[in-house]
Amino acid sequence: MNTRAYIFPGQGAQFSGMGRDLYEKSEEARSMFERANEILGFRITDIMFEGTAEELKQTKVTQPAVFLHSVILAKVLGVEPIAVAGHSLGEFSALVVAGALSFEEGLRLVSKRAMAMQRACELSQGAMAAVLGASDEVIERVCDEVEGVVVAANYNCPGQLVISGSSDAVAEACAKLKEAGARRALPLPVGGAFHSPLMEPARKELEEAIEAAEFHTPLCPIYQNVDAKPHTSPEEIKCNLIAQLTAPVRWTQIVREMCADGISAFTELGPGSVLQGLVRKISPEVEVESRASLE
Repeated sequence: MNTRAYIFPGQGAQFSGMGRDLYEKSEEARSMFERANEILGFRITDIMFEGTAEELKQTKVTQPAVFLHSVILAKVLGVEPIAVAGHSLGEFSALVVAGALSFEEGLRLVSKRAMAMQRACELSQGAMAAVLGASDEVIERVCDEVEGVVVAANYNCPGQLVISGSSDAVAEACAKLKEAGARRALPLPVGGAFHSPLMEPARKELEEAIEAAEFHTPLCPIYQNVDAKPHTSPEEIKCNLIAQLTAPVRWTQIVREMCADGISAFTELGPGSVLQGLVRKISPEVEVESRASLE
């Protein structure tokens, strides 16, 4: 039996030249990219294939670019998944590949999500930091003790957790975590406090768009960020997707849950190989690969 799951990266995996080989080598990919240019109202392909790192970092570009690379690659490879998951933004790629959302609907939601998050970032002074070498319990306790908004945002793998919140509270938590024995607490170069209560304005904005979108029963279970559980009900999927913006990404728990359910191999589809590295740290016994091109 095929026990391979497909997993999809989030924001931060982008690179200049991403997806170009798909565009050049596949007629199907080319028409999907051109359709995306129409939907977005600008030529995102020009920025993906030729843009600088700075241009690719614009929120309106980054999220759709990573989504397009993942989804179009999966389509051209003819992926028929038995289980999927995505890290943060990657959950939208996973939903399209699993058939819960159409390509067009998925792209529109990703574009709306990017803009809503950008606006939420402008409303508050938010920050994120990666904490290495401390247990989840210690990090959660320190966050609880700090005044102001600071929460665990990404459970990436054992010994690597990202915290998120207001700039002052994140800085204070980093100092306290180093005192508590964390190996490092590094501020991340992001525009705001993703997966924290400071994303509430974006959550409200996205909620309307998600409620209006047409969701279908997926071909396979999708393990969602909010609870790390497999879902196939369109209503449950929608609720979890809306909650995702202000809730943590439980990646460690997702991979463990998938392995417990019999998944023994993972393929990361899209730019970069961040998830491949995380899966290896969470479950060293499984087979894992990452693919960014047709090669």
